[in-house]
Amino acid sequence: MNSNHPGSKLLQGAFILSAAAIISKLIGTLQKIPLQNLGGDAVFGIYNTVNPLYTMLLTAAMLGLPSALSKFVAEAAAGGDPKEGRRLLRLTAALTAASGIAAGLLTFAGAPLIALLIGNSHVIPALRCSALGLAVVPAMAALRGYFQGLHNMVPTAVSQVVEQSVRVVVMVALLLYMTRNGASAANIAAGALVGSAGGGLAGLAVMLLYMRRHRRHEGAEELTAASVEGAASLRQQEKAPGPISAPHAKERRATVRRLLAYGLPVMLSALAVPLIGLVDVFTVPRLLSASHGEAAAMSQFGIYNRGLPLVQIVTMLATSLSVVFIPALAEAKYRGDLGLIRLRCSLSLRWFWLLGLAASVGLAVLAAPVNQALYGDTAGSSTMIWLAFTAAGGTVSIISAALLQGLGAVRAPALHLLAAALLKAALNLLLVPQQGITGAAAASVAAHGFAAALNVLLLHRQGHLRLRLADALLKPALLLAGLAVAAGAVSYGTDAAATAAGLGGGRAAALAQSLLGVLAGCLAFGAGALALRLLGEEELRQLPGFGPKLADKLKKLRLLR
Repeated sequence: MNSNHPGSKLLQGAFILSAAAIISKLIGTLQKIPLQNLGGDAVFGIYNTVNPLYTMLLTAAMLGLPSALSKFVAEAAAGGDPKEGRRLLRLTAALTAASGIAAGLLTFAGAPLIALLIGNSHVIPALRCSALGLAVVPAMAALRGYFQGLHNMVPTAVSQVVEQSVRVVVMVALLLYMTRNGASAANIAAGALVGSAGGGLAGLAVMLLYMRRHRRHEGAEELTAASVEGAASLRQQEKAPGPISAPHAKERRATVRRLLAYGLPVMLSALAVPLIGLVDVFTVPRLLSASHGEAAAMSQFGIYNRGLPLVQIVTMLATSLSVVFIPALAEAKYRGDLGLIRLRCSLSLRWFWLLGLAASVGLAVLAAPVNQALYGDTAGSSTMIWLAFTAAGGTVSIISAALLQGLGAVRAPALHLLAAALLKAALNLLLVPQQGITGAAAASVAAHGFAAALNVLLLHRQGHLRLRLADALLKPALLLAGLAVAAGAVSYGTDAAATAAGLGGGRAAALAQSLLGVLAGCLAFGAGALALRLLGEEELRQLPGFGPKLADKLKKLRLLR
């Protein structure tokens, strides 16, 4: 395909943006490990209390306007009106900047009240430092939306990676400085949150540089047009009003309403995603403080969050791949091909269910050595075992939500997440006082599984999915039993060999156990999938995007039935 073709350009942009999102999310997820190693569990607990709240406030502060701007700039560009796109950018940037600054000021001033709602006063300094990021990031997001509307994904991709990288560098630098100077856990966590503002400023600087280059390029094109068409014609074009380009206050208000009408539903849908995590923020520290005290409660909450970065890597992969299924199903629905819809739904759910279960079982079996290798001790390993199984429900929830969205059911996944969050809150109140952080982890497994079940049942009721017990439970049970035995046996053997050599008990030995156990589990999973003949060539070719190429490679290796 010609690289200048609009469809090719769009696909290239989607690939660039997806790759950047994976890299930036991976950096953001893995940075939690040095945070715990340097700051300790109390710092880790405070950070993981404030960071989800910061993400929610940031989403609300942006009002969905970057997505709205992207849509309307694309329409203006298609209509040959670049000035309208720039006018929309100026208006959106002003709105998001004002909204971000207002959110930052409210968060800074309201930090004691938010801490009261959370039930722990140690989060106040971190909340106030997170306000700095709220004041910076929304304006950067508006610039990203402008370039995405022009189908230029490179500025967004570069700024995402730079933002996360600078964020981690600032965070680690402040962690080292503050721990060496004996700062309190509350102040160290606050320093870690300053990294969000540092990353935001770096990302904003990148976007402003791209904007400067873009304006220069546009200016050169306008000068060329003026020399060809004449200065008088150019002045006349500038005076001609666009569809919503009149500078009057009434017209600006109409434009704002138009942007908000599109952006607010996007914002509300985005707020549904972190609901289950936010339930933990507002319930677990308070419930733990009642029996442990505020400082110990933050340490316990930090231990509880140890398994989350590993689970988030799995769900991050599902999120990145889920965007492939939305247009594929939308196309199949447009053509009225119900058979193809059923096949793609069943295949995607079956394999993401298997991958989620495999990740869950692998992490559960290797919880103790993974905990030792990453965090220096085995505290909370039993909680990590429970938390591991959120990967299965979370993965299916994400993929099934993408399938429903591709079939036009946009609101249902958000409502299902809301129902799951209510279940999570009820179970936290019931289990945490008796079981502590292990009860919170069990509640998370139930909540994610509930959201996934609601999505899958809706697909089934709509006739887009046929549920088979053998595919959903019996064959996966055999496959996962083999994975668990292989990973556990290799891990145990590695530990025994390290102990015999006088190297047991350390982080290096635990790391070797973890890596070799993961390798053994992956090999057992692959061998079991082939032995049980879980996927045929024709089925694999129906997976959108990567299916046909993968089928060709496996067929050459004679690994397909």
